[in-house]
Amino acid sequence: MTSISASDLLTIIFVLVDDWYQAHGIRYLRGKPGTKPEFSDSEVITLLLAMDFIPFPSETQFLGFIRANYLALFPRLIDQSQFKLLHVQEEMALIDITGECPSIFTAHNHDPYCPSGTKYFPTSEQFCTRSMSFLGCTWGHLIDGCGSRRPQKIAHNILSSNLLLEKLKKLRIPVIANSDYVRDQLIKNRFPREQTVTLRYGTPLPKSVTAPLTLEIHQNQRILFAGRIVPDKGLEWLLKALAQTEVSIHLDIAGEGWDRSRMEKLVNQLGLNNRVTWHGWCNSERIDVLYQQCFAIIFPSVWPEPAGLITLEAYARYRPVIASRVGGIPEHLLNGETGILVPVNDIKLLAAAINYLSINYHKSRLLGQQGHALFLKEFTMDIHVNKLQKIYEKTIECFHDRNLSFSE
Repeated sequence: MTSISASDLLTIIFVLVDDWYQAHGIRYLRGKPGTKPEFSDSEVITLLLAMDFIPFPSETQFLGFIRANYLALFPRLIDQSQFKLLHVQEEMALIDITGECPSIFTAHNHDPYCPSGTKYFPTSEQFCTRSMSFLGCTWGHLIDGCGSRRPQKIAHNILSSNLLLEKLKKLRIPVIANSDYVRDQLIKNRFPREQTVTLRYGTPLPKSVTAPLTLEIHQNQRILFAGRIVPDKGLEWLLKALAQTEVSIHLDIAGEGWDRSRMEKLVNQLGLNNRVTWHGWCNSERIDVLYQQCFAIIFPSVWPEPAGLITLEAYARYRPVIASRVGGIPEHLLNGETGILVPVNDIKLLAAAINYLSINYHKSRLLGQQGHALFLKEFTMDIHVNKLQKIYEKTIECFHDRNLSFSE
């Protein structure tokens, strides 16, 4: 049996208590008049719990142990005043922001304004248009099936998202959205417009040599799906559309996911076994090969993608994209110029778009070249970093001059 020291056990209890206490954002111990208390609320709760777990001969000896080991037992947050700027990427890390230095947060997903994190009802295949609220989101979980139906999980999801949004409002720090779609959702949920800015992702140039689509590759008639194999990513829609395309068209699937077995059965039912290749998870070298041997990338998400990096990765490799018109995807794909946008779950139109590019080499090549030009103009990592640097400078300036507005 593994043993653990009293000090290590107390520190573990403290970390668990403090994480729980900070996440709930409620003061359970009332402040008393007089000098500043020697222990924080989390520490007091920890001490009360520890007295039941750590056997000491007497209360006096227990308190003596605490006094002697106080600093080691209760780890402190880093002094944030020493930093020039903090850029928060993870929602739960906002809990620890003290406001002692300039800070900024990037919203990469729907979590700050959607308890389920999807903005999508999978049962009805509809998008959620509600603002976040206890009643609306409870209905969404229980009736619309957007998340867990377990009462504890529903309450946890709703409270967590509300806590994050309120924490952001209270901190009054700028928020970077990865698309106008995400920014609009933040504003719709009463986050101040003047504290938000859109900064779209950048993506690195491929390490391998890339080139515009050639006639030889186009004649191979291969298309590529790259992503997780889960219902939200729309592979089922793509497979049903593939069944209505020219029989010469072959689909490469790069990715893994818990829905793969169901999709393999669907491939068999549709009679597509000879037209689909499952590659599983692919490293960067393998995925580059698959990009280069296809004439188009298919991005058939059926949920509102916050942004979607697949489009940019295709542009970097001179390939056109056929994608669903959802979420932030249309902000990255210029319909008819760098690819084709299709209404979500429209099997006939998706099949028609695939067939159109399969018989139009020059159009496929042109879309890929225009996508690459757009990538070099707006989506390289250098461009992204330069824009981010300006946002940092503005954030620091506004922190030190409270009269300035971030949006000015």
